[in-house]
Amino acid sequence: MSTKIEIFCDGACSGNPGPGGYGVILRSGTTVKELSGAAIDTTNNRMEMTAAITALEALTRPCSVVLTTDSQYLVKGMREWLSGWIRKGWINSKKEPVLNRDLWERLHALSQVHRIEWCWIKGHAGHAENERCDELARLAIKKMLG
Repeated sequence: MSTKIEIFCDGACSGNPGPGGYGVILRSGTTVKELSGAAIDTTNNRMEMTAAITALEALTRPCSVVLTTDSQYLVKGMREWLSGWIRKGWINSKKEPVLNRDLWERLHALSQVHRIEWCWIKGHAGHAENERCDELARLAIKKMLG
């Protein structure tokens, strides 16, 4: 896994649930790629997760990844909660089915392919890549809604 990739991602929702979008920046050395998309009826958490999935699925071979997001839900899910959910058959600490299991399963599979460092940053705090990802997410919502 010699290829080192930086990923920045963010999700946004206009209403929660409601129309949502995500934005992604992938950077390898001086090469930068931006991705975005939207869904008509979703949640902010699903868009945060979809951003990470989209970025990781864009990688064509196993990589060493530093993934930066302002979603504590995503970072804590991957760092702290996922292994327990799997061990307990996708039941959370409240003895309820884990929300967004479909996306968590995709993230888990991707985390078996790539070596990922999950990094949290405060959102809307002037972090250039995070601000750009937020802009991409909001533009994707506008584009979808026409």
